[in-house]
Amino acid sequence: MIFPLPVPVLLSAGGDGKNAGYEIHLNRSGINSIDIPREKITAEPGTSLRLRFLNRGAPIHITISSSNADMYTGFFHENQYVVDEFELTIPIRKDCREGSFNLEVISGYGVMKAQLQVHIVLPQATRPAILVEYPLQPVAHGRPHFLMIMMGIALVLYCGWLYTTIEFLNIASFIILIIGALYTWYRQQ
Repeated sequence: MIFPLPVPVLLSAGGDGKNAGYEIHLNRSGINSIDIPREKITAEPGTSLRLRFLNRGAPIHITISSSNADMYTGFFHENQYVVDEFELTIPIRKDCREGSFNLEVISGYGVMKAQLQVHIVLPQATRPAILVEYPLQPVAHGRPHFLMIMMGIALVLYCGWLYTTIEFLNIASFIILIIGALYTWYRQQ
């Protein structure tokens, strides 16, 4: 049986689509324009990020750089003259954590600039599963808090002052409130 295409071409064209890459269009919407993908750009640790630059106009000079990617990859800077298309493969380190870094694409010797944010995500198999159910409302444990008791006493004294206008009740309510707050503050230390 004769295949119409060589086997390596079929193998490279096929795949599971996980590492298909992202397309960045150059000169599509104008001279020196850079059209970045609208979807979120993600990569997993230990894989490679493939960026495919497709030029739809005159040959163009581009610069791809990243100043904050050293935690995730060894890539720093790339200058390229793109006639038709160019593929950039950025290896992602195996030992990196989740996070993100920025890639700056500059075309036409600084005329246009676009920034891509690359998100590094852990595969679902290695991501720790957190199965904690939180109550909808806080649950009270034990006795009422001392500050709450002091606030209740201060409220009763203050209401008594409002009805009777005895000045001692007003002063006593504020002193009790301050004592409760200070007691709670110093008890935590």
